[in-house]
Amino acid sequence: NYKIDRSKAGTAAPDFVFQAPDGSDMTLQDFAGKPMLVNLWATWCAPCIAEMPTLDRVAAAHGPKGLAVLTISQDVQGAKAAGAFFDKHDLPHLKAYTDPDNRFGFSYATGVLPTTVLYDAQGKEMLRVIGAMDWEGAEARSLIDAALAS
Repeated sequence: NYKIDRSKAGTAAPDFVFQAPDGSDMTLQDFAGKPMLVNLWATWCAPCIAEMPTLDRVAAAHGPKGLAVLTISQDVQGAKAAGAFFDKHDLPHLKAYTDPDNRFGFSYATGVLPTTVLYDAQGKEMLRVIGAMDWEGAEARSLIDAALAS
């Protein structure tokens, strides 16, 4: 059960620092020029875990066309929790990015995980999906295609 919210369309991507799996600092601006699908999730969130394999397949299918699929864990244990999850699950096209201070969660302020925000290639929000969505369904495909065309 999910809802699509376009009320923040046109808003620039936040410039918060988050961590790559190797512990290095990153920002969404590191992906400038690419459309981005930014998924906030946590290891304790059952719907988040259920949609991870579909996000991995989206990354496999659309990554080569330029889509950056960023799964950013909101676990307060950061890499310890997210890394252990990735070690246990076969998700070769995703990375265990972490945001242990929940800056993205507070900024997006949906109060729900998963929350996924789709950005165009200019780093502007197109829409956000609040809740889990079938990322391989027709609706998701048309949203991703629109981001890729941006």
